[in-house]
Amino acid sequence: YQIDQLSLVMTLVVTGVGFLIHLYSIGYMWNDEGYWKFFAYLNLFIFAMLNLVLADNLLLLFLGWEGVGLCSYLLIGFWYTDMAKSDAAKKAFLYNRVGDFAFLIAIFMIFQYVGSLQFEAILANLDAIPADSTFWIGLLMFIGATGKSAQIPLFVWLPDAMAGPTSVSALIHAATMVTSGIYLISRLSPMFVMSPEIMIIIAVIGALTAIVAATIALTQNDIKRVLAYSTVSQLGYMFLALGSGAFTAAIFHVLTHAFFKACL
Repeated sequence: YQIDQLSLVMTLVVTGVGFLIHLYSIGYMWNDEGYWKFFAYLNLFIFAMLNLVLADNLLLLFLGWEGVGLCSYLLIGFWYTDMAKSDAAKKAFLYNRVGDFAFLIAIFMIFQYVGSLQFEAILANLDAIPADSTFWIGLLMFIGATGKSAQIPLFVWLPDAMAGPTSVSALIHAATMVTSGIYLISRLSPMFVMSPEIMIIIAVIGALTAIVAATIALTQNDIKRVLAYSTVSQLGYMFLALGSGAFTAAIFHVLTHAFFKACL
């Protein structure tokens, strides 16, 4: 594990907002027969998320990445007797797999050139990665981030993911899981900066997502879907900041968004 400014900010967001959501869930889920199971999933989610943000290498980060994917599947489909809710969970799971496959290939490529998955080693040996490979690694990682952080074209799972209990929506879609793509790009920001093309792609996709999702939100009648599209739109702003090289601004927006969206 590594503790630095970036992982500490994310850890405080995950544990701080997570604590408030746990507190709220005690009352919200009181009469549910799956009460203990709900909290088991919730705590497993927090554990996986903390693994993701505190990891000092890509392998441990990937384990946390898959862990939050699994827990989101379990939590979105928590009331699985309703077919629509279990379909929403499957949709979230499968869309995440698409992004994860790209992310996995990027990890293999980095290991091929650098011979290590430690962040320090990767950032110290960026010269070992050829210029065209930097572009492809960045693109594959960005595809992984679009799956997890709901950007065009992989954003369609997030509005359906509102099928879970309200506290799940607050935890997964406001505070923690959808920001892991932003965290990943910020963590490896020196590598992304080396490829201006990939920065442009990130900024354009982010801007498009912000506009498209906000436009869709205008026509929604269900209040939770409005919040879901609003989340997608805010994530678009974060990716626009990342693509512009404003990594600090993106992480700052992660922090503000986590609190105001969880409150909503």
